Amino acid sequence: MRVLIVDDHPIIVAGCAAMLAGEGDIEVMDARDAEAGLAAYIQHTPDAAVVDIALPGASGFELTRRILRFDARARIVVFSMNDDPIFASRALEAGAKAYVTKNDDPYLLLRALREVMAGGVFLMPRIANRIGDGNGAAANPLDALSPRELEILRMLGSGLGMGEIAEATRLSYKTVANSCALMKRKLGARTPVELARIAMEHRLI
Repeated sequence: MRVLIVDDHPIIVAGCAAMLAGEGDIEVMDARDAEAGLAAYIQHTPDAAVVDIALPGASGFELTRRILRFDARARIVVFSMNDDPIFASRALEAGAKAYVTKNDDPYLLLRALREVMAGGVFLMPRIANRIGDGNGAAANPLDALSPRELEILRMLGSGLGMGEIAEATRLSYKTVANSCALMKRKLGARTPVELARIAMEHRLI
């Protein structure tokens, strides 16, 4: 099995590569951002791809969609720090076949890869149960945002910087920055650029 890992954390990549290569029948390649990940997938057409959500360039959700446009049969495992079932739901909606969190047993990643290679779908039981109970299956991650945060997110998606948003909303720069920090935690983003991308993905503009 040939597996492409797309993650910008060298330690994560090295650890996963060592674990998977130790199986004896898995060949690992890697890329550090969405653009390089798509290029690597097109060049090597691996049997499966392991994709982080928070990537430089484009989100893991967007990379998943791009890969599937190239190869509708792609087997993609989203590998994330976020254990919120909302993000697992978003991953499945984007076309991923599995969702695994980085703070769980690393061998769950191997189990997920084996499962998707066999034609199945893999979710960790505690996330699957929460989705099954309705706690994330149809939820919109933007539902967690306040009206002010939604407006700031919309402005970010329109290309405004935090200073421009502060001026337009008559809020202090610190208030806008704090709102962005809260939204990053709520939405699993790392930068204002990623927040802007989420706004565009959800058609707020």
